[in-house]
Amino acid sequence: MISRISKRIPEFCMSHWLFRIPVAIVFIQQGLDKIPVDVETAESFGLTYLVWWVVAYGELLAGIGLIIGGILYRTPAFMHYAMGHNIIEPYGDTITRLSGITIASIMTGVIWIGEPESFWDVMLYDNLHVLLWVGGMYFALRGNRT
Repeated sequence: MISRISKRIPEFCMSHWLFRIPVAIVFIQQGLDKIPVDVETAESFGLTYLVWWVVAYGELLAGIGLIIGGILYRTPAFMHYAMGHNIIEPYGDTITRLSGITIASIMTGVIWIGEPESFWDVMLYDNLHVLLWVGGMYFALRGNRT
């Protein structure tokens, strides 16, 4: 009975957007909040200007990359070779994976800079950063095969 009902529920192949868009918005917003990049703000977090610059633009570009990577996942028919291969899709997958790696890397740094007392402090009290780290890892590992 349950398996029949389960089989009747259609698969929503675009559900990755329900996760992709909020993660992208958070990262775009955080990146824009850091621009213009300045030395004083970097020093207030105990970072060099170069690291702060990479974080600011990394957040912005990772968020934009998640959106662009998702858009390039499905392309119009005219972008296919005669053999049926999609010539754009690998780029979208790569952009999504690089964005995910960037997100996970930045979130690792954010969690690390917070100097938590234990792993459990991070898991129990740093929920947003953990969720964003998991989101980054998800897109890094799955790419557009979501």
